[in-house]
Amino acid sequence: MFTGIVERVGRIVRTAPQGDGLRILVETGAPRFADVAIGDSIAVSGCCLTVVAIDDTRLAFDVSAESLRCTSGLDAAGDVNLERALRLSDRLGGHLMTGHVDGIGVVAGFAAVPGDAYGSWRLDVDAPPAIARFIAAKGSVAVCGVSLTVNEVAGTRFAVNLIPHTLAVTTLRALAPGSRVNLEIDLIARYVARLA
Repeated sequence: MFTGIVERVGRIVRTAPQGDGLRILVETGAPRFADVAIGDSIAVSGCCLTVVAIDDTRLAFDVSAESLRCTSGLDAAGDVNLERALRLSDRLGGHLMTGHVDGIGVVAGFAAVPGDAYGSWRLDVDAPPAIARFIAAKGSVAVCGVSLTVNEVAGTRFAVNLIPHTLAVTTLRALAPGSRVNLEIDLIARYVARLA
């Protein structure tokens, strides 16, 4: 389980074929990840992956063909959000997440909020129709592993507000219209829909 509170932005520095997928090497640049061990789960841009090798500040993960099919941004060099798995003693600052990406959204708009001296930005995302029905105003959604509160929903499009801190400590600052983003819907919405 994860919370969507990104601990660090890492960078995929190498990819290589591995089985039916890829082995990726992520530079964490962080001694705070020193307590990570082989077999641990790490959310990499929202996708739960297992550490298979450690080399100083670099972590290796095997990404299956299925994971590559239903995610974005794990198949090439680039920045990624990193979060270690939740411990029972941790604070739950975001919302409960599994690290199982439900679909890939496309950024429809990303711009500073007009007249907001604080520096907030509005992010509009088009979600796949199959998961859009699970996204509700004032509910939670994870975008590339970042826990966010939904401000508006219109059809398959939803909007969130990004505060300056979120922009500073995540990869979301680099988004632009047309960017593809990993989406995970709220666990509660998933189970309510199943029971209904």
